[in-house]
Amino acid sequence: MTTSRPAVFVRRHPVAVTIVVALVLLIALFDWNWLRPPLERYISAKTERTFTISDLHVKLGMTPTIRMRDVLFGNARWSQKPHMARIQELEFSVSLRDLPEKILVPRVALTKPDLLFERMADDRKNWILSDPNDKSPSKLRISTLSVDQGHLRFTDAGMPFSIDVQASTFDPAKQAQVKDADAAPANDRYSTRYAFSGKYRDAGFKGSALTGEVLSFQESGVPFPIKGELDAGTTRLEVEGTIADAANISGIDTRLRIEGRTLANLYPFLLLPLPASPPYELQGRLVLKGNRYSIDDLAGRIGSTDVTGKGAYIDRQPRPLLTADLHSKRLDIADLGPVIGVQTQETGGKPAASQAQTADRPAARTQEKQADPHHILPAGSFDGSRLQKIDADVTLEAAQLKVPGTLPLESLKAALHLHDAVMKLAPLDFGFAGGTIASRWTLDARQPVIATEAAVDFRRIQVAKLVPASAEKVAQGAGTLGARIQLKGQGNSIADAAARADGSLSMAIANGRISNLIDAASGLNGGKVLALLAGGDHAIAVNCGGVAFDINRGKGKSTLFLVDTEQTQILGEGGFDLAQETFDMRIAPKPKRPGILSLRTPVRVFGSFKDPDFSLEKGPLAARAGGALALAVVAPLAAVIPLLETGPGEDSNCTRVRQEAGAAEKQAVAAPGGAQRKAGKP
Repeated sequence: MTTSRPAVFVRRHPVAVTIVVALVLLIALFDWNWLRPPLERYISAKTERTFTISDLHVKLGMTPTIRMRDVLFGNARWSQKPHMARIQELEFSVSLRDLPEKILVPRVALTKPDLLFERMADDRKNWILSDPNDKSPSKLRISTLSVDQGHLRFTDAGMPFSIDVQASTFDPAKQAQVKDADAAPANDRYSTRYAFSGKYRDAGFKGSALTGEVLSFQESGVPFPIKGELDAGTTRLEVEGTIADAANISGIDTRLRIEGRTLANLYPFLLLPLPASPPYELQGRLVLKGNRYSIDDLAGRIGSTDVTGKGAYIDRQPRPLLTADLHSKRLDIADLGPVIGVQTQETGGKPAASQAQTADRPAARTQEKQADPHHILPAGSFDGSRLQKIDADVTLEAAQLKVPGTLPLESLKAALHLHDAVMKLAPLDFGFAGGTIASRWTLDARQPVIATEAAVDFRRIQVAKLVPASAEKVAQGAGTLGARIQLKGQGNSIADAAARADGSLSMAIANGRISNLIDAASGLNGGKVLALLAGGDHAIAVNCGGVAFDINRGKGKSTLFLVDTEQTQILGEGGFDLAQETFDMRIAPKPKRPGILSLRTPVRVFGSFKDPDFSLEKGPLAARAGGALALAVVAPLAAVIPLLETGPGEDSNCTRVRQEAGAAEKQAVAAPGGAQRKAGKP
């Protein structure tokens, strides 16, 4: 009788067979909970935190799956909260193929977790279990995470930032997959809802988001869909698209829509000092690649202003960088009034308030109405520290401007460059009265008080467009005006900087013509005015004109004030005070030809920038009137003798005028593109 080979093997190797049978029985009957107490003791000792579980199960394989129930994990000693994690059921898989280079966890499934993550101002983190001085990158990689009925809290005292998240899977067909760490992620539809609330830089927010059954993390290769909304005060953000890594967001492709009461409320999130604008609505496609967020099809409205363009936000050190290229077909200056100081319907010419006081549009309006009605220079303070927290390169072009009142602003071209708390506006150009206001501004906020430097050129300004249409005779005058303003000052508002400013102001007129009636009226030549009214008015040439002021500590003093026409020479002197916003000028017309009924007397123009006034100097005028009245008693005909103008005025030296007016006359005759043409001789 022959013996089978297995029987022979058993007889020859009884010990080996016994070991194999024992292993099979051990695996079949093994309870993984036998390892639970030593595992709890090991993890507790290794992390110096309490660790307990009520059940342990392992499914073996090249990617084993571990399931734990009633997980309790203590918090760091420095935390005021006793526990970092409480989880009803934790299931995760581990890829043995990737050991020991990294610990890859393809999937983590959490059921009813309550998690707390904390980061202190000194950079201590409660989720760091190794030596905090060890800055080497962690080997742990989590690919995907699914949550059912979860609660997550995260606080960052250094930012500061805090968020509270409630998560739940609402799709019954996905609930089994959410709890199974072996289930392949599909993310083919929205199945999990996250409701959240928190604070970022003391600005509160709340919202909700819908995603697939898993959140994608490192090395998953599974982007997850997201559709959500966020409300932060009066600001609302809506997104829909895909995100690559929920924890360390490295890829975003979403449609974005944002609306709010005022752009100023975005400061805590963008660190950009935006104006207290009217309500706005913007939308576009948001894409993140690396550390660069970009929107290439931005479109929307700010108040009544349309906006299109593109922008980017680059998260870098030591400061983030914001770039934008914006365009508008019709920009309403009133929408930006509180920042640039242009009179709006609400301001009535009053100064703007501080950025803190204009955090929203109603607050801005309330503050504007309470402002000093006797000043027009904007007194709204700029917070220089806000310019220290971001760099920016922004360009803006507006084809048409809507301006309150009759200010003839026509278009805008601006470029803003902010680097290391130094902001340069170059150029800041306006189409103005048929010409251009070309300016360059520098604001240095590296010190507590902002230092400002400005150079403003008025080029080929058409005089006829500077006067109301109702003033028909003045509007008929031809000619171009040029001016140059150069100022340096310090202050955290336009009003403060102007009050301390040093510099110069000069103006000149070229190729001018003026109504003969106005020219006669400026010399108070009553006889000539009567003749013109009876026989008709005509235009006369302005030989030349120039005005120049030196400015010291906000006070301007005239060094030249002269307008010379064919028939009249007008001389002036005086000054202004930018701190008090007042001026006082004496203007003396001198007719060149003898005229009947001439009262040739100086005119004093004075008052505040807001409420100017004028008066005739009573001394010279009263002397002439008194003499006429006395002679009228003797002989009525002789009464006109003191009113006869003997014509002592002389032709002005226009060469001297042009020299003293400096470059202003060149700006008056400059071509729109910056080229210049020679002015004709007077």
